Amino acid sequence: MEKIYSQFAIDGLPVSCAPYGSGHINQTYLLVTSRPRLYILQGLNTHVFKNMDGLMGNVIAVTEHLRKKSSDPRAALRLVPTVDGKPYLHTKDDKYYRMYDFVLDSLCLDKAETPDDLYQSGVAFGAFQNQLADFPAETLTETIPHFHDTPDRYRLFREAIAENEAGRLKDVQAEVDAFLSYEKEAGTLVNMGLPLRVTHNDTKLNNVMLDAATRTPLCVIDLDTVMPGLAANDFGDTIRFGAATAAEDEKDLSKVEMSLELYRAYASGFLKACGDRLTEQEIDTLPWGAKLMTLECGVRFLTDYLNGDVYFHVKYEGQNLDRCRTQLKFVRDMETKWDEMNRIIAELKA
Repeated sequence: MEKIYSQFAIDGLPVSCAPYGSGHINQTYLLVTSRPRLYILQGLNTHVFKNMDGLMGNVIAVTEHLRKKSSDPRAALRLVPTVDGKPYLHTKDDKYYRMYDFVLDSLCLDKAETPDDLYQSGVAFGAFQNQLADFPAETLTETIPHFHDTPDRYRLFREAIAENEAGRLKDVQAEVDAFLSYEKEAGTLVNMGLPLRVTHNDTKLNNVMLDAATRTPLCVIDLDTVMPGLAANDFGDTIRFGAATAAEDEKDLSKVEMSLELYRAYASGFLKACGDRLTEQEIDTLPWGAKLMTLECGVRFLTDYLNGDVYFHVKYEGQNLDRCRTQLKFVRDMETKWDEMNRIIAELKA
């Protein structure tokens, strides 16, 4: 990587550069210099993201906006320019690289250890909505077109059913019928005329950097999927896995439920940090965000299973089928708790 990191304006002489983190999309390295200074170097995945200049334009605009909202240098990612002053590196062999300052004295959790961890995640993504409420969302590039367009996900699902590429349809007809029974709900949010917001679209707990001493949020990372969207989708994507009582590929579906305690914890942090930035209608749609993001993800898992596991990485045959089944069980459990989910939001809103 020396030929790459030597083209960035780093402080000090390089000491080490080693793979870092658990991300599956980009290649990520931790660069340490003699100063000492720490940097995150990333080789970007041009197979997943087709418009890299648009993606990086989003990252630059959003991080510059966020830095104006806080005096803490750790409150937003900071890109390190190349030696010729460019915000990222585009090589002659058509590869893209970027470098960030490392967020010092921070930690990142793959899974909530306590309800407060999920609450703090809610604070982080609520603050993200708050701080970007005055950013013109329509100016952002759609880095993955139709990413959270649930009706379009159903269109692709029906194509996968018709083509039956991997010959698996006969064994999953019950799951196919179950997901198709929800198709009429797919357009619930997109048909409401809700405000277009700057959304993160990958609101996992491990995309929040926490202060190592206080375990309170510093900043949101992994901004590659930042684009125009609906606030309820960002809220719902966290609930889909953050409030789950079992792993995404759990085979024993009796273990799969939505924890109302974790749901409340996240919603409390999210709405507190949002302040008055969301409309009353947007707040009322948050439970729908949870249901539709879970439904959409289940449809995507089953679509990929029918297509032969070509999109999501699988560790064993049938993992995408297990994943789609947990999402279906999660949706059904939410339906039994629907009144309570809405009551919690109404209570927090009040």
